Amino acid sequence: MTEPVPILMYHSIARSPNDATRALSVSPEAFAEQMALLDDRGFTPLDTARLASSWRSGGPLPARPVLITFDDGYEGVHLHGLPALAKYGFASTLFVSTGWIRGASDTGGGLDVMLGWDQVRRLAGEQMEIGGHSHTHPQLDQIADDALWFELLRCKEIIADELGARPVSFAYPYGYSSPRVRRTVREAGFAQSLAVGNGLSRRRQGPYALQRVTVRRTTGIEEFERLVEGRAITRTFARDRALTKGYAMVRRARQVRRKAIRSRV
Repeated sequence: MTEPVPILMYHSIARSPNDATRALSVSPEAFAEQMALLDDRGFTPLDTARLASSWRSGGPLPARPVLITFDDGYEGVHLHGLPALAKYGFASTLFVSTGWIRGASDTGGGLDVMLGWDQVRRLAGEQMEIGGHSHTHPQLDQIADDALWFELLRCKEIIADELGARPVSFAYPYGYSSPRVRRTVREAGFAQSLAVGNGLSRRRQGPYALQRVTVRRTTGIEEFERLVEGRAITRTFARDRALTKGYAMVRRARQVRRKAIRSRV
């Protein structure tokens, strides 16, 4: 039986985040302290592809594996995250919403200052796997099939064009998915995908529903240690789970209502 693995979900790293990203940002000092703790406790950071490959093949994992992941593509990952990761030689994964990355394919919509493709290329050269996070960051389970395919294939195409390699890992925007979304992600050529769930990742979750734990601006170092050690996760995220469950019911009701309206047109 395989041991559960903590997958940490970060967003922005910033000293002065804006209102849109504040709750899910961490300060550069906090991030550096968290990376130092991982090193001190003997954790071995992996990228997403390595974990999924090991679980598929039944191959061994290194001692105390952990995943460090970033969503969206904020510039602070390069400015503040990379120095701390490079100090310890840590691997990680960055999931980019390609329409938010500064450059020719920028559609706008980024919530703060976003990375440019030159910065993404540098990160890719520093043990950071670059994965997909859709093109424009919609709630994938709320959009039609043609829009879903566009979000996945356009994201994959841009990353391949910019980096010279197709992404193999994906993370659902907002953590939302459904059987249809997971099936389409697989058919689009992604080998694994991450949700949220705020629980430890386990092999039995399957490669397209691996859970992560959220690291926030309010996550102190003692709480962070409990998260990576797998202690008191259920209690830490009890309120989140209740809110998520309630919101999921609201979203399902909206989806049913939209389908009913479309069927009458």
